[in-house]
Amino acid sequence: MDNVISEYQKWKQQGESLRVQAKQAMENRFRDLLLEAAQIAQEYHRDFSASLKPPATITAFRFKAGLKAKPKAKGKSVVKPAPVAPTPAPNQKVAGLLKQKIGIQKKLEAVKAAGKPTRNLDDRLYEIEDELRLAGV
Repeated sequence: MDNVISEYQKWKQQGESLRVQAKQAMENRFRDLLLEAAQIAQEYHRDFSASLKPPATITAFRFKAGLKAKPKAKGKSVVKPAPVAPTPAPNQKVAGLLKQKIGIQKKLEAVKAAGKPTRNLDDRLYEIEDELRLAGV
């Protein structure tokens, strides 16, 4: 039994050192590639008197680590009811929502074609589709 535990601890330690080595290797490669890209851009500028622009997928890239759940506050929380807004007639409301959905879908396609981030439009489209589901469409 002690042999299994010691082997596991040894394996875990080797894995951690390998993880650190891989992390350093990736960071070094990332820096090397960035330096090479900068050198190519400078050479291109010197030779052709124009600047190279990175693709939109690169300029829009923002790595965000997975969101962690926020710790819940200890104690009692007071739940406030959401204010109820007067709703228009169902037909008018559904027609308006469908019109908004079509408009946002068109915007979304244009933004995707331009290679720009679409998160806000995706969120709004989801909200409208949710309201349509609640309206029974």
